[in-house]
Amino acid sequence: MAEITAAAVRDLRERTGIGMMNCKKALKETDGDMEQAVDYLRKQGMAAVEKRAGRDAKEGVITSYIHAGSRLGVLIEVNCETDFVARTDDFQEMAKDVAMHIAAERPVAVGRDDLDAAAIERERAIYLEQAQNEGKPDHIAEKIVQGRLDKYFQDVCLMEQAFVKNPDQTIEELVTEMTAKVGEKISISRFACFRLGERD
Repeated sequence: MAEITAAAVRDLRERTGIGMMNCKKALKETDGDMEQAVDYLRKQGMAAVEKRAGRDAKEGVITSYIHAGSRLGVLIEVNCETDFVARTDDFQEMAKDVAMHIAAERPVAVGRDDLDAAAIERERAIYLEQAQNEGKPDHIAEKIVQGRLDKYFQDVCLMEQAFVKNPDQTIEELVTEMTAKVGEKISISRFACFRLGERD
């Protein structure tokens, strides 16, 4: 099994416009072969999904999830292209499911680009020092740092988290699946968590 590097994942993402997690999965499925990975994504119907990525998604819903006991609540904005899709049961159920997921998993941001750059650098510095303290050579240390950063992103970025109702699927894959189903661009714009007595 070929090692799937972060650079290869980024390259595939740049070539296809498809999310990092799906690109990584495609490379794993094709043993790191870039051309086969592109074909794999196309066969999965994701290329068609990404053609919609440039469209405007200004409709949608703002929905909420209030946990039993009313001590925890989430507000989320999920967008699509038309009011017709926004009113469908499937779309509204997905939005509520993601709101519930946020309450359970407590992500910090929607995606990597929404994270504070200083926070990422702080994590990187900690992981680098850990690797150096373990006596790893520089080229190995960098791979360790990247692996730990990827794990950090999976912990704090909503789109990279495993969906609580189906841990075999990420939130990004859930959104991609819904995009393919309804034939419109779907995106999660923002969310806010409220915990009684807590201030972020």
